[in-house]
Amino acid sequence: MNSISPDIRPLVIPDEAKERLKFLFLAKHALWGGGMHPEDGNHAIYHHEVRTSLESLGINLTVADRYDVLFKNPEVDFVFPLLNRGGFVNSEMLIPLLCNMHRIAYVGAMPFIRGLGDDKSVSKLVATHAGVPTAPWFCFRKGAPVNESDCPKAERWVIKPNASSASWAISDAFDWPGVANAIAGIHAQGHDAIVEPYLDGYDVQAAFISSDGPKALPMLIYEREDTQKLWTYYEKRDLVPNTEKATLKRFDDPEFAPKIQAMAEKIAREFEPFDYGRIEFRLDKATGEINFIEINLNCNLWSEKVVAKSAAAVGFSHAQLLETILAEGLKRNGLIA
Repeated sequence: MNSISPDIRPLVIPDEAKERLKFLFLAKHALWGGGMHPEDGNHAIYHHEVRTSLESLGINLTVADRYDVLFKNPEVDFVFPLLNRGGFVNSEMLIPLLCNMHRIAYVGAMPFIRGLGDDKSVSKLVATHAGVPTAPWFCFRKGAPVNESDCPKAERWVIKPNASSASWAISDAFDWPGVANAIAGIHAQGHDAIVEPYLDGYDVQAAFISSDGPKALPMLIYEREDTQKLWTYYEKRDLVPNTEKATLKRFDDPEFAPKIQAMAEKIAREFEPFDYGRIEFRLDKATGEINFIEINLNCNLWSEKVVAKSAAAVGFSHAQLLETILAEGLKRNGLIA
């Protein structure tokens, strides 16, 4: 694993490969017109933007928004899956599994690694194994006993689905009855619940892509006005007005950046190859405490989010970022030299 280096550069799919290969782009809103979605908000804008950028590459592209396009062999050579959240538990693994069944190459990690990254509790075990600090937590699995003795000690807890994105169903509590009630609510929706102490501080994002091998992009930090406030799904998807002042900016702190970069590289090494993703840490500048929060493989590639903004910091356009991800996947799977 390399640190940020000046040799990170966009990759190009050869013209002959663009003519020879058939690509499939799968995303929930791949066929959406480009505006806000009433339930998923800006996620629909994101999927439309990715489709538009892929079309600009001049590749032979088929677009679909349903899993069943892969129930039978779609006769394509390479799949770009962004249909990560299918409305059922462990849906992250379905497209890679279907592609493996048909022996079709695809962007991203193998199914088990996708599931490993999607399970927040088990990914924390991986981080702990890698020697990276992680705050205490417990995963209350649906159908298993819910005992107060398993709950980590804290004055304030965060409770959320163990496999979720964009802070869906996140809540906090200040006593065990509140924690237990939040767990019950998540279980009622069919999900496991992870409980951990609320960590004050800022979110530091370490993004990685593969460009002639895995490389770290510049880290970014969310500088928030109120670090005690939970950031909800509805705010992240722009479904409600976000009144909090938060700025996503480059993180080059001479004291903390090298430490977090080294931690991120240890964790990323455990999941390779995964083509692209981001690793999140919580930094408390007052105490110097750093904790791993989660890893997001094949995460959001919208130009307004972390991976694209990190890539832009080293000169990538949005189309170049997507072409680099595709080219690396094609090369890794033997479809281009």
